[in-house]
Amino acid sequence: MPGGVGGARSAMIGPYPVFGARRARAPSPRAVYHRGMASARSSRADGPVRDPHPILDGYYADAAGKRGFVGRMFDATAGDYDRVDRLLAFGSGSWYRRQALLRAGLAPGMRMLDVAVGTGLVAREAIRILGDAREVIGVDPSAGMMAQAAVEGLALVRGRAEALPFADGAFDFLALGYALRHLSDLAATFREFRRVLKPGGRLLLLEITPPRGRLAHAALRGYMRSVVPWLARAVSRQPETPLLYRYYWDTIEACVPPASVVQTLAAAGFGDPERVVKLGIFSEFRATA
Repeated sequence: MPGGVGGARSAMIGPYPVFGARRARAPSPRAVYHRGMASARSSRADGPVRDPHPILDGYYADAAGKRGFVGRMFDATAGDYDRVDRLLAFGSGSWYRRQALLRAGLAPGMRMLDVAVGTGLVAREAIRILGDAREVIGVDPSAGMMAQAAVEGLALVRGRAEALPFADGAFDFLALGYALRHLSDLAATFREFRRVLKPGGRLLLLEITPPRGRLAHAALRGYMRSVVPWLARAVSRQPETPLLYRYYWDTIEACVPPASVVQTLAAAGFGDPERVVKLGIFSEFRATA
């Protein structure tokens, strides 16, 4: 596995997953879930925010622990990521990403930054729209994920969303695909996004948000916390992959309300921030620099 951690096995020391250690008994998913969600329910609030979700102490102890956990997790599971994504989206993920980019205004002649580019799933669709891979740059903190981004001509830079290594006003369009929950500071990140966009530049944040109805919410929770990890286990090659998808749902459910994301965009100086929901769970946050 690329990124220096491929093939590493995970264990739990206390409640915290540690990669590269001998396998030990993990806490039950139910115990991890309830510890994190108790903290989440006590911390949710509307208005501009810094943290995308509270500390989920079933996985890590503090903000520094979150950054290390998320980095190790994505490095270790990078080789499985596209395979599981295709399975969960029933092959429609690329079509949806392309349509979301078009709805947000991506068009030929623009220069785009794909933040948290990962394995290049959003970047591939952007290149199809723009017609030139040289007009897209991907940035990500995970070397393992970027090593799996087999997109010819795509420039990749290792870096963090909170401190982008690019000049002011360098891009016409910026996309962040399903990574808002993994950021350490929403306010600082959104200020960085506005800094690297040209005046009038377009922003698109893609995210999964829980549906409103109780039954729909419960159904999605059961699917994401039980069915998805089981499917991931069936098709993955790395033992950490099912844990990644349990964590994926826990961060979705603990995430700050969509209204707070919109308000934090406005506080960062973006104009006309809005949220559009597709199929009840796919949120497209759009704004103009």
